[in-house]
Order: sequence, then structure tokens, then C-alpha cells
Amino acid sequence: MTAKVKNMVVYLAGMIGMVVVVTAVVLFALTGPVRGYVVKATVGIDPVNKTSAGVALKGYDAVAYFQEGKAVPGTKEFVFEWNSAEWRFSSAENRDLFAKSPEKYAPQYGGYCAWAVSRGYTADGDPKTWKVVDGKLYLNYNATVGKDWEKDIPGNITNADKNWPKLVNK
Repeated sequence: MTAKVKNMVVYLAGMIGMVVVVTAVVLFALTGPVRGYVVKATVGIDPVNKTSAGVALKGYDAVAYFQEGKAVPGTKEFVFEWNSAEWRFSSAENRDLFAKSPEKYAPQYGGYCAWAVSRGYTADGDPKTWKVVDGKLYLNYNATVGKDWEKDIPGNITNADKNWPKLVNK
């Protein structure tokens, strides 16, 4: 084999390798690392997961999880600005409770998926897939992920508590 042919083979092998890598990166970006999760970021994220309009919890009332035991949509009538996000509530009473102690009612990990944070990355949290554990609100990406998270709640919380400071933009 001549030097010219060897160089061509090396060049083509490099190009094929690059195509494989680019394809893998694109697929990962489109599907996420596991089960189609949409990965938000791995570092430097906003401390609150919010919509493009800046609304936390996709507009759900953070206090209602504790007071009513269910996910309740908030309204534009009762809002409170905290942590660079607009928080909506179903009543003035819930808004005022939140205003007095936002850390008590705001979801852990800024409302990102607790299971994803326990794995070292973030994904959207679904306000309808939630659980209050030891007086703290946790969201997960969807019901399937929520069930996975519930298989080891203490371990997942421990891991997420360790990972969260590395992920959030302070």
C-alpha cells in the first residue's frame, strides 16, 4: 500500500469516527441520557426552574401542596416575586404564607426533577408529579420517574443534596 493510500485510509477512518461522535451527541441532545429526559444543563443553572415567561412551578400554587395536599393552579391575581421568578397562588392567604417563608414552601432543587438532580443533572419538574417528604416538596419529571425516585427516597435525597450545589448558578 502506498503512502498516499495509507493517508487516505487514515483520513476516511477519522471522518467516519467524527460522524459517529457527532451523531451520538445529536441523539443525546435530542433524547437526553435516559428514557427521553430533557436535560436542562449540568452546571450553572438558574436556582429556580421557570417558564420562558419567568413563572415558577409552571404557575402552580406552592403552598397548596402543603395546605390542600394536591397540585392547584395559581392565578395571575395572586403573585409574589421571589428568587428571580414569579410565583402564582390560588388565594391571597397562600401568597401571604409563601411571602413570609418561601423556603418552607418552594420545591427542593428549584423545582427541577429530584431524580435527575440525584443523578447529577437537571430536567424539568412536573408540578403534577410531586411528593412532600419531611415537610419538603419534591417534583419529578413524570409519573414513571417519580416511581423510580420513590424506590429509594432517602438515598435519592442524599445524592441530590450533594449534587445540587454543583449544579446551581450562585
